[in-house]
Amino acid sequence: MDAAPAPSGPDDKLSDDRLGEPSEAIRQRVDAARKIQQARFEGKGLTCNADMGVAEVREFCGVDGAGRSLLRAAMTQLGMSARSYHRILKLSRTIADLEGSPDIQTHHLAEAIQYRPRRTLWSEKEGPTTEGRRP
Repeated sequence: MDAAPAPSGPDDKLSDDRLGEPSEAIRQRVDAARKIQQARFEGKGLTCNADMGVAEVREFCGVDGAGRSLLRAAMTQLGMSARSYHRILKLSRTIADLEGSPDIQTHHLAEAIQYRPRRTLWSEKEGPTTEGRRP
């Protein structure tokens, strides 16, 4: 069988009557974020946040004390590598740009961390698990 059972119980997001953000509004936010990034990287040979190296991440992806605490906790609890750490910071910078925020805020970091792919582990006795939990 290809279908998996849906979780039981009402889900507010599924039953919500609100519509999502219109495509034109999203397009405008993306265009504005691209302009922010073009201005940020003018003369640096980069075109977007994803192109940043470690030096640019340090220059453009500063976080406050609460953000550093969140990143430390994520590094410890999720077993993140240095590469993952920098990817989270770059994605957080993009999320902040999409919001029009000059600074990376804690909620930008939290959103970026939630997009991190889960590692699939394999237990010979129990089969595949996701980060220590059953899928």
